[in-house]
Amino acid sequence: MATIVAPCDAEMIQTACRRAQGGTLSVDGSNVSDACDAVAMIHLFEGDAFLLVADEAPALTVAVEGDESSAVVEVIDCAPLQLRERVRSLVWLTGSLHEVPTELQRELAVEIAGDHPDERLLDIGHGYSMVRMALATAVIATATGAGAVAVDELACAEPDIFWAYEADWLSHLESDHADLIHQLARRIPPALRCGRIRPLRLDRFGLTFRVESADSDSDVRLPFSRPVSRVADLSAALQALALHPELDHQSFC
Repeated sequence: MATIVAPCDAEMIQTACRRAQGGTLSVDGSNVSDACDAVAMIHLFEGDAFLLVADEAPALTVAVEGDESSAVVEVIDCAPLQLRERVRSLVWLTGSLHEVPTELQRELAVEIAGDHPDERLLDIGHGYSMVRMALATAVIATATGAGAVAVDELACAEPDIFWAYEADWLSHLESDHADLIHQLARRIPPALRCGRIRPLRLDRFGLTFRVESADSDSDVRLPFSRPVSRVADLSAALQALALHPELDHQSFC
């Protein structure tokens, strides 16, 4: 059986939306032409995306009017470290906007917070409201290309289990464990080592490094021997990866 070395596109979309600090919502409404609003939070649930927008956002008017206008949410997935190029992927979700009744928004926020804790949910009723987007399409673009994900496939996917810890883990790895990075770098093909090697992405399947050379960037993925299922086992997986530089090099963007 082939080893899974990276999350599928559906899981990457779920993770990007869970980690996102916001997004951009474009609406083609009958009474609001080319509205473009900031989205404070995106929560995916089954075939819907619940969006937190400002009360004055034109998109909220479109949702309340109930004309099911087409809308697009763009999410930019950025690396937590200050890399030369921080964008790791772009996600586009399309669908129709629908009102979430005011009296249900706080209750829904509490339910979402149990799975997706975010202090911005406290702003509901204090300048922000929630709208529902019934998803029609989902697309993700990475350094290796773009791919469409069916809505039912996205609905069945879960975000990576380390989505809430990744930023702290990568920052800690770079600032406090130069020795471990040096050991892990021995797994990178020699031809790609001519540059600054920095942690780019961490998930249950492995670790991705960004090699910043003088004139280009290269991404190299080092998969774990098996997917990690618990936070407590992540450190051991990284150590095991570092202790076996003699294994065959595997490079995946």
